[in-house]
Amino acid sequence: VFLLQNTKDPQTILNILNILIELVSVGGGRRASLLVSKGGTQILLQLLLTASKDSPPNEELMVLLHTLLAKIGPKDKKIGMKARINGALNISLNLVKQNLQNQRLLLPCLQVLRVYSTNSVNAVSLGKNGVVELMFKIIGPFSKKNTSLLKVALETLAALLKSKTNARRAVDRGYVQVLLMIYVDWHSHDSRHRYMLIRKGVLQCIKSVTNIKLGRKAFIDANGMKILYNTSQECLAVRTLDPLVNTSSLIMRKCFPKNRLPLPTIKSAFHFQLPVIPSSGPVAQLYNLPPDDESDDNDDAETESEIETENDDDTDQHFKNDDIETDISKLKPRQELGRPMEELKIYEQFFPELSENFQVSYIIPGSFLIMTELPKKDGIKDSRLHQQTDPRNLPPSCQCLSQEIVKGLDRISLQNSAKHDQYYGTGCVIKKESKCGKASFACSKPCEHASPCGSSLFEGSSVQLGKLCCTGVDSEEEDSRSSSSGEQVMVEVSDVHDCELYIEMVKTTKSIPEYSEVAYPDYFGHIPPPFKEPILERPYGVQRTKISQDIERLIHQNDIIDRVVYDLDNLSCSVPEEADVLKFNSKFESGNLRKVIQIRKNEYDLILNSDINSNHYHQWFYFEVSGMKTGIGYRFNIINCEKSNSQFNYGMQPLMYSVQEALHSQPCWTRVGTDICYYKNHFSRSSIAAGGQKGKSYYTITFTVTFQHKGDVCYFAYHYPYTYSTLKMHLQKLESMHNPQQIYFRQDVLCETLAGNSCPLVTITAMPESSYYEHICQFRNRPYVFLSARVHPGETNASWVMKGTLEYLMSNNPSAQCLRESYIFKIIPMLNPDGVINGNHRCSLSGEDLNRQWQNPNPDLHPTIYHAKGLLQYLAAIKRLPLVYCDYHGHSRKKNVFMYGCSIKETMWRTNVNAASCDLMEDPGYRALPKILSQTAPAFCMGSCSFVVEKSKESTARVVVWREIGVQRSYTMESTLCGCDQGKYKVRK
Repeated sequence: VFLLQNTKDPQTILNILNILIELVSVGGGRRASLLVSKGGTQILLQLLLTASKDSPPNEELMVLLHTLLAKIGPKDKKIGMKARINGALNISLNLVKQNLQNQRLLLPCLQVLRVYSTNSVNAVSLGKNGVVELMFKIIGPFSKKNTSLLKVALETLAALLKSKTNARRAVDRGYVQVLLMIYVDWHSHDSRHRYMLIRKGVLQCIKSVTNIKLGRKAFIDANGMKILYNTSQECLAVRTLDPLVNTSSLIMRKCFPKNRLPLPTIKSAFHFQLPVIPSSGPVAQLYNLPPDDESDDNDDAETESEIETENDDDTDQHFKNDDIETDISKLKPRQELGRPMEELKIYEQFFPELSENFQVSYIIPGSFLIMTELPKKDGIKDSRLHQQTDPRNLPPSCQCLSQEIVKGLDRISLQNSAKHDQYYGTGCVIKKESKCGKASFACSKPCEHASPCGSSLFEGSSVQLGKLCCTGVDSEEEDSRSSSSGEQVMVEVSDVHDCELYIEMVKTTKSIPEYSEVAYPDYFGHIPPPFKEPILERPYGVQRTKISQDIERLIHQNDIIDRVVYDLDNLSCSVPEEADVLKFNSKFESGNLRKVIQIRKNEYDLILNSDINSNHYHQWFYFEVSGMKTGIGYRFNIINCEKSNSQFNYGMQPLMYSVQEALHSQPCWTRVGTDICYYKNHFSRSSIAAGGQKGKSYYTITFTVTFQHKGDVCYFAYHYPYTYSTLKMHLQKLESMHNPQQIYFRQDVLCETLAGNSCPLVTITAMPESSYYEHICQFRNRPYVFLSARVHPGETNASWVMKGTLEYLMSNNPSAQCLRESYIFKIIPMLNPDGVINGNHRCSLSGEDLNRQWQNPNPDLHPTIYHAKGLLQYLAAIKRLPLVYCDYHGHSRKKNVFMYGCSIKETMWRTNVNAASCDLMEDPGYRALPKILSQTAPAFCMGSCSFVVEKSKESTARVVVWREIGVQRSYTMESTLCGCDQGKYKVRK
């Protein structure tokens, strides 16, 4: 480099350039970077400028200079700016114009222009000087000559066309059609696939020019969809041509005309009038939406870049540094009650175990504690504690449970419909075994003269068992497992599930749509499948195949049925009984399915309902399907998902519950579906629904199911459903089954939700050893552990984890007994009952994510959060901070179980700030619980845990309880919605 800079002898310069080219060629990127660091780029550009002044310029020198610049250019991020300042852009461009027939000089010049064009300013400047037109003089139809030159020219053109200005110029001159013609010519002549890189280069040019709306329109007008579809189908048989198929697929998806969802509005199909409409925020925006919200299609906005390969791994979501809190004053925990002690005293009623006059004699065998509700006081129910004898321990004549309601439970008859031409199934009878208290299911032949619904339980009531109650279930044939004499097949359900009690709980559950049906899986319950379910291995190319089938809709429009078969917005929508279509239903607790459109004979597009008072959050689904045939693969496409990725791409499957299987002793939710994938579709999202971002699209979950029973009734769900009525039933069963002499179990109503449903608060600990003072003191002084769950309704696994927690704490396990004797557990098992009941995925009825309201909850809009925080504030005020706070969640994009916690130092380390220099002292105890779990729980993954505090999470429970309440061990525990890829729970096929 020194010699090159200081010598004037032309031959010496040529020799030095040859040596440098050889060194860089052998040493690769490392030597190229070294040459750049020594100022080599600047020296070469200066030599180029000097050599250009010779007339004519020295061809050998120009070849060597451009060859070396092309090799080191990619290692110099500022080469584009340096070349522009030195005037080297036009030198190289003029050499190309003057030497179109001189391949020896033309090739390195094009290589340098390719490097220059990565700078957007240079690309525009070159475009103004006619470089786009120049490239189309070099590229052309199929030819075996000069293929290396053609390849470089295509790469240069693709880089130039990334500039919107150049792309418009190419469209205006009709070059989109030219590119398609060139591609077809090379595709048809390259029968041995020796020139795949040239064909891919043409596709890359098309991909660049279609980044603008004009380019996409020109592509459609030139019949580009059909051309690329046909050519890519011909390439499918050759695995080495996958890059061509994938690039073609990406171009077609990008150019597929954007459509609005076929809905009258993106707002939820259900509406709830809020007591207070906020002046700002998402709810306020929703109320200000125009009646018919328009989707956005930004004319020149580049579409989101997508690189979708068949072997993607689910990578961890790395934190962005600009989202990490770096203000030390905000990071340091500070106890702020936020409310005066006089106001917090209303929460004293929820801590009777702390009362000075607490006596063991308050709890006697056969009795329990209840809360008598008085008028509301400051948004919370005032309650008085009193003792009442448990009616379940009294003689039958004294039981206060309504006999009128109970008397029909022994003969709930799920009879056949009178339409015998359509339904030929067996009837169903629920029977009760009085000795063990277990509900049992029996199959028997129906009476021909039975009424459509033989159940007296529902007389005068708005509750019914949906389709099953009135029509029964079709059977493929007489079940060989039932004898002709009416022999019954009995199925035992868990002690915790009680069909009769569930119906009672449903009657007090308040929903916005006023559901009158009960989903069969929720009513009857379910047991784990009798086999381990491995994570599904996705077949190679399945996503590409599904996308091709979607593109066929545009190319072969006459093959599309496009018939609406289910619509919550149009309840009068009906399909003729003789029509060969599936029947759908979601009008039951936690159900979510808004609209179904039959696309092909066995393919259906499904649209999910937005969260109430919201215009987005589509992920949770739960619906019923009937009218199926066997041996047919039915494809279901849920077309309005919003997340950019999902575990459905990495082995997750939807869940299905078959009523026929339940009749035959297998009441199970099982993972089903083949050809499952998750990908971006052509339905555009409103910028309002996308948080102000334009050009966003929805995503599709697609899966194919082959049903095993003709005329079955099946239920599909995103994850194992867990309704609010189920929670109430489980809590009541736990209360009835526990030993009050050993376990202190108390169930309170923390508050009422917006819809008037109660939010339960559970207290669990061990009873004092005796009434002696020291035992009572030990009882009162046990540390608190505060647990909560289900703030996000769609994360049903959080409720199942909470159910396991409750059952374990109430069990006879010695470890559970030890925990009860050591701690007092305050548990809010469902923070968002309204969202759960109404099938929301993330929000409450206020249309807001309740886990973003902890900083400043509104008692009218967010009562459960306001009072949950109030409980914690009260404990802080009386100097009884919980030892641990943990909020249970579900995670849709990771496997295993893990935790998020809060640490000042780890947050600062993530931003490359030396936390030690900040004079911070931090107890590392926040890592203790996750570390213990990683050593004892096979499903727990310490590597997925994080203790970084992000700005976007500052209003979550975890951060607020840590920062404001002062609980050091404040966590969010995330459980996968998919499965485990570690430990003993990792299931291999």
